[in-house]
Amino acid sequence: MADTDVVSTSIDRAATLLSAAPSVAIACHVNPDADALGSMLGLASFLRERGVDTVCSFGNEPLELPRWASLLPGSDRIVPARDFPSSPEVFVTCDTASLDRLGALAHVAGGARDVIWIDHHVSNEGLGTVPVIDPGASSTAEVVFRLLGRIGGDISADTAICLYAGLVTDTGRFQYAATRPETLRIAAELRERPFDHVALAQALYEDGSAAFLSLLATALGRLALDEDADLVWTYLTQADLADAGVEPSDTDDLIDLVRTAREVDVAAVIKQQRDGRFKVSMRSRGGHDVAAVAAEFGGGGHRLAAGYTSTDGVSETVERLRAALADHAAP
Repeated sequence: MADTDVVSTSIDRAATLLSAAPSVAIACHVNPDADALGSMLGLASFLRERGVDTVCSFGNEPLELPRWASLLPGSDRIVPARDFPSSPEVFVTCDTASLDRLGALAHVAGGARDVIWIDHHVSNEGLGTVPVIDPGASSTAEVVFRLLGRIGGDISADTAICLYAGLVTDTGRFQYAATRPETLRIAAELRERPFDHVALAQALYEDGSAAFLSLLATALGRLALDEDADLVWTYLTQADLADAGVEPSDTDDLIDLVRTAREVDVAAVIKQQRDGRFKVSMRSRGGHDVAAVAAEFGGGGHRLAAGYTSTDGVSETVERLRAALADHAAP
């Protein structure tokens, strides 16, 4: 848990920098979820409404947005990594646990004068010249909300819907342990703004396709229950995605289905990326520290939700994961 005084001081420093900046470049992590995009776009919206020039991006090449992103104001203004400034005066990262998660934009952190690193992952070691990192927060959106309060001024509906998207998804619709009373108070304040809550929920949670359901059947057909390792897992390849005509981002919620298996503590989904590597997403019911597991392989996250990228094939990735889980089981 971060020292609240340290976090508060960092938010003050970030607020001072952003209040004085005529232009700000903002990026989130590759393969962004709603907390990453929502935090980035919410901050950009708030700053633009105060006359600040903003540019937003993330380091995937090619740049592809999830379908639900169209509900977030400003998503149409996200630029490809090649059009992002390489040495901005003020560079802000959102929801990025490590430098490599910036992908094609990692070099910008070294070229910027000031780097405001906003995050809530416990594995973040305090990156940036102004690290605003609160592992006790439910989401990066929650940290951004507090930052906007420190800058001062009204929060518009455009800003609110972006931050609400990050808040509702990273708390698992307010069911995860990180959901505190303060989290619900922030959600209530954001919901006071006149955005279409129903349309957002449908876009985030009820917008699958028949092709996705077919791919889901493939993934569940491969489900492996390994009680010795306290693990349930499955995998998808690029060929599976291509055959189904489904984008990688459309499968992000698969882990939430796999994790419902009650026989074991840890669930994992192993999904091949376009470069051939495998992204490993993990969830724990509390018996393992999956952030520590992910850190062994260069990844990060939270104790109950974390991930990393493997350069091994599926079989070797699973064997190495089994060994790491044995080292990080709760006493």
